[in-house]
Amino acid sequence: MWLHAEIKSLADIPRYYARTLPDKIALIDGVGGRTFRQLDRTSNLIGAALVAAGVPRCSHIGFIGKNSARYFEALFGATKAACAITPLNWRLTETELALVIEDARCPIIFVDKEFSSVAKNLQGSCTHKFRCIQFDSTSTAADEFEDWLGTGEPVDPAIECSAEDTAVLIYTSGTTGKPKGVQLTHRGFGYMRLCEHLEPALQWQADDVMLMVMPNFHLVGTGLSVQSLYNGSTVSILPALDPGRTLKLIERDRPTICALVPTAIQMLLDHPDAATADFSSLRLVMYAGSPISSRLLQRAIAEMKCRFMQFYGATESSGAITLLRPEQHDIDNEARLRSCGTPLPLIEIKIVDAEGKELPQGATGEFMVRSPSLFGGYWNQPDATAAVLQGGWYRTGDAGFRDAEGLLYIVDRVKDMIVTGGENVYSGEVEQALQKHPAVRLSTVIGVPDERWGEKVTAVVIVAEGATLTADEVISHCRTLIAGYKVPKTVRFVDVLPMTATGKVLKRAVRDQFLKDVENVVG
Repeated sequence: MWLHAEIKSLADIPRYYARTLPDKIALIDGVGGRTFRQLDRTSNLIGAALVAAGVPRCSHIGFIGKNSARYFEALFGATKAACAITPLNWRLTETELALVIEDARCPIIFVDKEFSSVAKNLQGSCTHKFRCIQFDSTSTAADEFEDWLGTGEPVDPAIECSAEDTAVLIYTSGTTGKPKGVQLTHRGFGYMRLCEHLEPALQWQADDVMLMVMPNFHLVGTGLSVQSLYNGSTVSILPALDPGRTLKLIERDRPTICALVPTAIQMLLDHPDAATADFSSLRLVMYAGSPISSRLLQRAIAEMKCRFMQFYGATESSGAITLLRPEQHDIDNEARLRSCGTPLPLIEIKIVDAEGKELPQGATGEFMVRSPSLFGGYWNQPDATAAVLQGGWYRTGDAGFRDAEGLLYIVDRVKDMIVTGGENVYSGEVEQALQKHPAVRLSTVIGVPDERWGEKVTAVVIVAEGATLTADEVISHCRTLIAGYKVPKTVRFVDVLPMTATGKVLKRAVRDQFLKDVENVVG
């Protein structure tokens, strides 16, 4: 990579710092700290045990568990065996998880004790057979995981990996509901570090502590933590977003950097303990997922007394694409706060129409990105890869424009993705769940603006002739099929939906009518 010539892959990060900063704390979780020496040693044992188990190089090693030091030990252990870590979204239903496991073909899955029953059910339901290694992230007592570590040689397996090998396989949902495995390569991570190294707004300091709040199955959670460790900084780990526990962790570990979605910032400041919280250790809060309102930013600056920076990216980009840098945060300019900023060094964005023709300033079209850090394609889906990687450019599916200052603005998602509380929800997935209810004749799902969630998943439903259906019944039905954050928060019943000549629902018209009706009620 770029800051240190010795670091050429993710596996080299603990190796390097075990030599140069062996006693520095790399990770802190609920059971204590891990030095870089300890991280290197445990990841050596994991890598060696994977080799002893006969796991082929380039295999996908699953992980089901909330954030913990064990996750990073597994990540670096997998890469030392020339495999890739696959953090699985524990918020999904068992049916959804099974689809991912069948696709990834994980030979081994590390499972936190909290999810042991889920894993056991998955072993019984999946046609692909895999072994589970259970650990307990809340205890230091000996467990199955510790026993398994002793099955390999207690040395670094040193299996050579290629820069093009997948280091992390992160699954995102598709517009069709089929999960897609985004292959993040060692080369992509390396070039992402170069883009950051050349960016003045992303400089790391020797005493930095990064607070990990976002989940490991999101690139924000894994990517920023890897960035911190690459720079020799400490990662303070929160299992999952919890405002009260976040405030306690800020007091205990004194983080200097954290990444949150605006919804989480709001929740943090609204917590009763925020009034007496000491935020003085923070120098930078990074946020993503949606713009921040001037009212929330003004409050956050006043109470947290640190700098704020927005980033826009995609799993496919291995990290941030653009930044709205701290000096661009003008609390008196609400319009500018809706911008996602400008690209990082070495990254380009062009805005094109449906035919791929580049559009002029001010015109809205699809964002296309060219970056040295782009992903290696979707696992086992060449057609899906070819649809978004075209001539070295990545089609983001996000629609927006560039203003006279060069600032970029996202105005919609071409792929109808809804961002709610920092989670990505594709309307197609929710619509498939809705259509499985016998009383639903036709439905569409849209995201509507919401002060708390950024966007609210909203279902618009036509009930089958002769049937009856309530909003509560729709919501309860969806909860049995999809993760809770994907379930509609609002259900509206209509007699007709606007359609195109080819029989597709005109979602923009549905959204516009919904917002108009809301305005009329408020008025």
